[in-house]
Amino acid sequence: MNILSAIIWDASPDIFSFEIPFIGSTLTIRWYGLLFASGFLVGQYIMLKIFKAEGKPEKDIDAMTLYMIVSTLVGARLGHCLFYQPDFYLANPIEILKVWEGGLASHGATIGILFGLYLYSRSRPDQSYLWVLDRIVIVVALGGAFIRLGNLFNSEIVGLPTDLPWGFVFVKLGEDFARHPAQLYEAISCVFLFLFLLWMWSRTKEKTPEGRLFGLFVVILFSLRIFYEFLKENQVDFENGLPLNMGQILSIPMVFIGLWILIRSTKNKVENKPLPN
Repeated sequence: MNILSAIIWDASPDIFSFEIPFIGSTLTIRWYGLLFASGFLVGQYIMLKIFKAEGKPEKDIDAMTLYMIVSTLVGARLGHCLFYQPDFYLANPIEILKVWEGGLASHGATIGILFGLYLYSRSRPDQSYLWVLDRIVIVVALGGAFIRLGNLFNSEIVGLPTDLPWGFVFVKLGEDFARHPAQLYEAISCVFLFLFLLWMWSRTKEKTPEGRLFGLFVVILFSLRIFYEFLKENQVDFENGLPLNMGQILSIPMVFIGLWILIRSTKNKVENKPLPN
């Protein structure tokens, strides 16, 4: 294959490093961490606009963001450890805490977020569980784009070899052939999903049937995940002997759950209550 027709990707995962005074250690700021944090900051801003538009207490945004950060990190880390490398991490549980060494799973993050927001909504009778999920998936979709861009800077979760002109040669992996930029495919899809969900919400706002946006998000996101996995390298060796990889296996029940919630949302009617001044 002629790599001159491909995109040479040699971006550093690090933005800059600096020495910490009086300690003698070096702190490195990485693109992945910056993009991960940016996803939460931008999401918090959008949620603030949504809460304001629907007359919900804006002070609750800080609490929701905290629940989201903790549940995302814990869920994503445990998901990676238990779904992809359970033998190693169960034998070495202290390694689970080493988040800085990499290893976060989106399916685990999904489970963590669902649990964290359930705890959040329990103490807020004006924000039902499905109401919260319908709004949060708008920013989660955008956050997914930030995270996949972080994966691209890390040259991880790479695609299969390709001779397409937009293939990426990941120099950091020591390769001289092009691969599908699977991270970029997913990032772009997440941006379009974010815009679609935001448009759907803007049409009905507080009158949105509960479960409608969440059901759409789950069905679309995990259907795309099943498709994109066919273009990606397996993350761990045991997946090579499976008809579908772990990402696809975990996505299938999510699609059915999303369809069930989406169908139920057609029966949910929202009372036409005036917004508070």
